[in-house]
Amino acid sequence: MIAKLDSVLLPRKKFIFHYKNVRWAKGRHETYLCFVVKRRVGPDSMTFDFGHLRNRAGCHVEMLFLRYLGALCPGLWGYGVAGEKRPSYSITWFCSWSPCAKCSIELAQFLSRTPNLRLRIFVSRLYFCDVEDSEEREGLRILKKAGVQLTVMSYKDFFYCWQTFVAHNKSRFKAWDELHQNSVRLARKLHRILQPCETEDLRDAFRLLGL
Repeated sequence: MIAKLDSVLLPRKKFIFHYKNVRWAKGRHETYLCFVVKRRVGPDSMTFDFGHLRNRAGCHVEMLFLRYLGALCPGLWGYGVAGEKRPSYSITWFCSWSPCAKCSIELAQFLSRTPNLRLRIFVSRLYFCDVEDSEEREGLRILKKAGVQLTVMSYKDFFYCWQTFVAHNKSRFKAWDELHQNSVRLARKLHRILQPCETEDLRDAFRLLGL
């Protein structure tokens, strides 16, 4: 199952290039998504899986991940022994870019149909969120309304990714210039974007976007 994913650890230079939280991310046209999937199998035990993906031609990485959910999360939709309780899954993404508006909407709609799945998204950079009334900003608000925890990556998150998803050959993670300052700046921007978000019915948000 994992062999179908981009399961080989990320090269160090590729991770730093694509996840670097610079203000002007020139040439970074791909989105990388490192993930951890946890499944509770008992009161004090969990199973987990991890790996990474990048977008393919014609398919954004968020939608690509959903294609593998059946393999990553067996029983997610209640398949199996009749009467068996559906397992609960917790999924964490570390993305080089935040989701676009279309992916945000599709993710929110998917999550509304999958109550036994919880999603957290950590992002290195915000995708097309500079304009106040951009669809991407509204998409992030829709994700929050759908129960997604959205967070800008900090030093400890980059360090975790380095240790978990990168072929670092025992080399230590070294923070690049202005990592902390850019993380704080982006976290404040994300907070401002999400602040107007209320808990109104998701259908109202979808209706505003003509869905």
